[in-house]
Amino acid sequence: MLALYQRLVLKAPWFSLFLVTLLVAGFATQLDKIKLDASADSLMLQGDPALDYYREVSSRYASEDFLLITWQPPGGLLDDASLQPLQAMADELRALPGVSSVVTVWDVPLLESPPVSLSDITSPEPLPSLTQAEIDRELALQEFTSSPIYADLLASRDGTLTAVQINLQRDEVYFDLLSKREALRIKRKQSRLDADEAAELQRVESAFKAHTAIALEQQSKLVQSVREIAASYGDHARLFVGGVPMIAADMVSFVRSDLVTFGSAILGVMLVVLAIIFRRVRWVVIPLVTCSATVTVMLGLLGALDWRMTVISSNFVAVLLIITLAICIHLIVRYRELHALQPEGDLYPRVVETVRLMAVPCFYTGITTIVAFMSLVVSGIQPVIDFGWMMTVGIGVALLLSFVIVPCLMLVWPDRRSHRHRGADPTLTAWFAKVTDLHGTAIIVVTLCIAALTVLGISRLQVENRFIDYFHHSTEIYQGMELLDSKLGGTIPLDIIISPPDQDAPLPGLEPLGPPGQTASPVAEDDPFAEDAFSDDEFADDGWGEEFDGGFDDFDAAGEADFQPSYWFSLEGMRELDKVHAYVDSLPETGKVLSLSTVFAVVKNLLGEDIGSVELALVQKSLPEDISGMMVDPYFSAQNQEARINVRVKETSRDLRRDQFLQDLRRHLVDDMGFAEDRVNFTGMLVLYNNVLQSLFRSQILTLGAVFVAILVMFLILFRSLPLAFIALAPNILAASMVLGIMGLIGIPLDIMTITIAAIVVGIGVDDCIHYVHRYLREFERDRDYRAAMHRCHSSIGRAMYYTTLTIVIGFSMLTLSNFNPSIYFGLLTVLAMIAAVLGALLLLPQLIILFKPLGPEGRED
Repeated sequence: MLALYQRLVLKAPWFSLFLVTLLVAGFATQLDKIKLDASADSLMLQGDPALDYYREVSSRYASEDFLLITWQPPGGLLDDASLQPLQAMADELRALPGVSSVVTVWDVPLLESPPVSLSDITSPEPLPSLTQAEIDRELALQEFTSSPIYADLLASRDGTLTAVQINLQRDEVYFDLLSKREALRIKRKQSRLDADEAAELQRVESAFKAHTAIALEQQSKLVQSVREIAASYGDHARLFVGGVPMIAADMVSFVRSDLVTFGSAILGVMLVVLAIIFRRVRWVVIPLVTCSATVTVMLGLLGALDWRMTVISSNFVAVLLIITLAICIHLIVRYRELHALQPEGDLYPRVVETVRLMAVPCFYTGITTIVAFMSLVVSGIQPVIDFGWMMTVGIGVALLLSFVIVPCLMLVWPDRRSHRHRGADPTLTAWFAKVTDLHGTAIIVVTLCIAALTVLGISRLQVENRFIDYFHHSTEIYQGMELLDSKLGGTIPLDIIISPPDQDAPLPGLEPLGPPGQTASPVAEDDPFAEDAFSDDEFADDGWGEEFDGGFDDFDAAGEADFQPSYWFSLEGMRELDKVHAYVDSLPETGKVLSLSTVFAVVKNLLGEDIGSVELALVQKSLPEDISGMMVDPYFSAQNQEARINVRVKETSRDLRRDQFLQDLRRHLVDDMGFAEDRVNFTGMLVLYNNVLQSLFRSQILTLGAVFVAILVMFLILFRSLPLAFIALAPNILAASMVLGIMGLIGIPLDIMTITIAAIVVGIGVDDCIHYVHRYLREFERDRDYRAAMHRCHSSIGRAMYYTTLTIVIGFSMLTLSNFNPSIYFGLLTVLAMIAAVLGALLLLPQLIILFKPLGPEGRED
């Protein structure tokens, strides 16, 4: 294999570098095709049944994406100085392409300013609104701040803030392609697809990816246009833009900025550190050229394959720089050692020997690192899966290019100057060897204490986090979400879908009469559908019967005699919904709650508390289309006969524990309120995101155990010693566990961003241990002296480990300047991981080798 490598690569270094240049240039032409995907769909747990149900419910209620603008004027909310520019802004927003409607206080009907009757609501005539000059604005403001429909949704209860909702046109092409794709994927999972169906699935998937790229770009432009319009009215009110599309656009912006800014910053810092360490231009240029070429090839590959980066997988660039730089430094340090030993030797044999000595450890570090990152592939979370596959491919590219570029540049850029270090001069790593030699017992005691703290920290590790904490306090996303939670009833949606008890049973009080001759069932005294309930005397006594004359005539119209009210528009259904609505609204984690109970509350405000099924049936049947579209259709599906309770949960609540909240809510509805299990379903972004977080323990933490078993097997193959394999594995387990333990102790939650840190720790820690143990085996054979071999290893391979760690720690510290908090956590935890890995390899690993003597007794064997 080495001979073939020499013939193909090293014998013609200029030609090899020329081919690499062509390869890099070819992939560089694809860089403009790189796309970032921050859509909500990309962050969901693939294969989650709750995701299918969420899409079904979203399609059923034809919900639209929307943007929100909070409007907080310095004066009165309904003064002309506030309303006139608000109306002008709304008109500009309506003119934007992709906007279906804009809802402000100007556009909603007023039901209590002054109070209207039920016949007014059911009449086709338009209801009063702020557009009418005679409207009492003080009375209207009171309605906006106290109405069960508008308070905490359209206006804050203190009357200082209103919301402008910008509804975006529903992308029917997107949902059509999504439906086709999911149907074919389900069929593929349940049974095999034939050739035509497989081709159709491939076509649909390609069309879906192409369409989403266009849609996300258009959505980003729309968000930017909305922001520009809002900014132009900043003199009239304090404004914030919010909504899922805006968050997605900002996340893409943050990630793109971090890729360019911090990628360049990390390379710049690496340049400075390498210059300080090696003090030779060639040893700075060679690693940077190799790192840049590797990243360019990988990014070009992503662009060519339309393999999109997400918020999580975009971190692969930074991690790939770590791994590529580590390979380069190990090759350079080994070459410099050989050069120092024989400064007058020939260049070509020295380069060949460098490659020969480093090929096996670098190959095994690459394979074990791939195994660590493959643990991410089984997560079920697409961005995490992509990160695992990108790192798997990237490590292969890094190994290939490093073993071509680095030795070839050594050959074409010869350096005849000898190097002073021969492994005997004092270094920081030599100091670590002395510490291990003199304080071995202390190292073991400290390790046990760290292990105990690690166990405590892991026991406190949580998978709960606040999405708002992803963003810096100064960002518009953070400030807007905080304002929505405190003033406008919460941010993250939860839908409670409730089915009727038995769709085939008649409504209470509407049981059919028996056959002729059979005595009719007794009529309940309070049955509003009883014959006496329609008597003129009853209406006369109530004093509002005239309002319903036209409404009840509708029930007898031709072709409508078969109308049957829904269970949810009966007294029993109303009372059931009212109980659920009131309970959910009372919870501290919830903000605005909307349902049919909200409509019923409005009717009660108009007619008094004493309403019956007649009035409810009239509401169901006779509301005008525009009123029904606002008050009924979002919360009731006539086709499925189900009621929907829409809850907005306060994302900023520090007491929110999503999983516990959902469990407690379901337990109360089933155990305390008596709902059958199959009648109640939860959906919405709260449920989907909770499922993602809960899957992290199942799919990742447990998977790490399998990863360590696989690495143990590789250690056995490489070192051919079971005790040595276990010893080499110990620092890796401790480093990975320590990072997770520190996260638990200081309160950093485990989420889709931080879960990748464990894989990174394993991958990097394994590299250090493999290089150290592989070198230790060579040094030990020289005199079979455990401590002498340790000192030599620390002064040789230890240098490369120290240089790599120093460069990466300083480089990744730059991420702390990001506005995107997950990038900050990623940078800090990577720094911590690197320090833990190198300390484990330079202190704990040699001490365990000396303590347990896995290579046999010391001294020369006969």
